[in-house]
Amino acid sequence: MARIVVSELISLDGVTEAPGGEPGFRHTNWVGKRHEAGMIEYKFQEVLDHEALLIGRVTYESFAGAWPTYKGPFADRMNGMAKYVVSSTLRNPAWNNTTLLQGDPIAAIRKLKWEMKGDILVGGSRRLVNALKQHDLVDEYRLMVFPVILGSGAQLFDRTEDATDLKLVDTRSFGNGAVVLTYHVERAS
Repeated sequence: MARIVVSELISLDGVTEAPGGEPGFRHTNWVGKRHEAGMIEYKFQEVLDHEALLIGRVTYESFAGAWPTYKGPFADRMNGMAKYVVSSTLRNPAWNNTTLLQGDPIAAIRKLKWEMKGDILVGGSRRLVNALKQHDLVDEYRLMVFPVILGSGAQLFDRTEDATDLKLVDTRSFGNGAVVLTYHVERAS
């Protein structure tokens, strides 16, 4: 059975919106301004370590509009790996190796999780992440926290009355002050 690993780029105040230059956001490309080589190597290794990518429509459209134009090993991996998209409006995904999850998305993701042997990586896709969290499908969170307070923008987690207990299992820091905090979801035995 696969694990679902959520990997997010996040500001110190919890914002995940438009890290890479997506239009219409005051602080667009807030991550791009702070990238360094070690972070790119980390993200490349992360996609190498996962069997598939699970994303929502908005992230799909952003990724599919960019990755096919890039060259090199990272682009080859992103373009070649299996991709699963959750969307009620997308009809004909054209990005290589993309499967549109039909019907009940949570049931489809549970089935995918059960059938896959390698882990599934979720990037971006804030609405999808919250649905996965709500249905207790996330096994690990990797939060690449950037040393910036944006003050506005969509935050990763929706407000909820339910708590999710996490256990810190790894940390990694970069020269630009960003850190990756890796947490496993703690479930009652």
